[in-house]
Amino acid sequence: MTVFKAYDVRAIYPLPLDEATATRIGFATGRMLLEEAGGSGSIIVGHDMRPSSPSLVTALKEGIQASGAGVIDVGLVDTPFIAFAVNQLNGIGGIQTTASHNPIQYNGFKICRAKAKPVGMGSGLEIIEAMVASGDPIDGVNFGNEESVDLWDDYKKHVFQYLDPKILSGEVSIKAAVDASNGMAGTMVPKLFRDIAGLELVEINFENDKGEFVHEPNPLVEANLQQTRDAVSEHNCNLGICFDGDADRCMVVDEQGSIIGCDLITAWLAPLFLAHEQEGGSIVYDLRSSHAVAKSIESANGSSVRSKVGHVFMKQAMAEHNATFGGELSGHFYFRDNFFADSGAMAFASILSAISTSSKTLSEHISPHRSYVQSGEINFEVQDKEEAMDRLVAAYPDAIIDRLDGVTVELDSWWCNVRASNTEPLLRLNLESGSEEEVQQHVAEVSPLLGTRVDH
Repeated sequence: MTVFKAYDVRAIYPLPLDEATATRIGFATGRMLLEEAGGSGSIIVGHDMRPSSPSLVTALKEGIQASGAGVIDVGLVDTPFIAFAVNQLNGIGGIQTTASHNPIQYNGFKICRAKAKPVGMGSGLEIIEAMVASGDPIDGVNFGNEESVDLWDDYKKHVFQYLDPKILSGEVSIKAAVDASNGMAGTMVPKLFRDIAGLELVEINFENDKGEFVHEPNPLVEANLQQTRDAVSEHNCNLGICFDGDADRCMVVDEQGSIIGCDLITAWLAPLFLAHEQEGGSIVYDLRSSHAVAKSIESANGSSVRSKVGHVFMKQAMAEHNATFGGELSGHFYFRDNFFADSGAMAFASILSAISTSSKTLSEHISPHRSYVQSGEINFEVQDKEEAMDRLVAAYPDAIIDRLDGVTVELDSWWCNVRASNTEPLLRLNLESGSEEEVQQHVAEVSPLLGTRVDH
């Protein structure tokens, strides 16, 4: 089992991911980033709350220092903190020790280069993997220095660019149920949001030092949002929000306890971001998103930019188009003033600020964007993924087809996207139409072309 995945390093601890492997990854990453930086500089290092994180980050730092790079340790932080710290401290890159939403026995590393530009397969992670796999000895001669820095006050100011001053002053009052999923939001939210005059928090699963999760820290799974939904109803909250394990993603629940798709959050927030642009402006969204997103952007005189799925591609599209904001169906939200990177904390601040713009409830804000019906993501097992997608294209000769990511089939009254999972041996279908009946009809048509449906 390899520890290297499409976007990061992630595996079960201590086998196959142990301290010796962490040291080799630190060494290889240090070598690559030093070469890019001209031979000197420091790598920003942080870690999450998993029991294995302290020993892994210690081993990682040993490898980085052996490469000749310096280490600046920012401590126990959420993953988006690293992007901020790399830019704030002019690091040559950054590494967060985390396994995001995976179960507690997992761990891993999320790596970025200078300016917090992502490192994934095809953008540097394959170089690190090859160096680790080579088995070459760690032959460090010039050991880099290590220092520790507390940046929480600066991080708070950075995030609060997106928080309405009326909430800070208490002029506007909002009550929010927040499920930290026993993850890094349990550290981040208190440090940033707990003492705000206009914000009352109902805190759920904030304990993150016990080495266990009350529920899987993956807010995309509907069952994991139940505590948030219950708390919103019980405490009469304006909204609920559930973070994933490393607090770079979140899902939102309205005041009625209904789950809001992240594409509809993007559709709602887009005009608010575009209102601050001098001439038009761009918003990036992943191509699985509802057509309501492009409709909202274009009605606000913005340019809608479809992106391939995944943070590497979203960040690239954000930078290429100088986009002010971006949203991904998985709960990642991206911000130009955050170095085009994603941030769960900034998403929370932006949503609070958007609610404060009027006396409308969150469901009333979202309602105009519920103009289509979606299937949700449906998974299929199939032996030959490319052949299955070709069958889909052949079945609809009159459709508009694009292959930006997988295959998108567009017809007059409905459309769908089918793409191969980056992390599992599956095809994923997202389909949208004008009514529930039409959605079910077209899902039934398409499904036999794609393989065996997997319901989980």
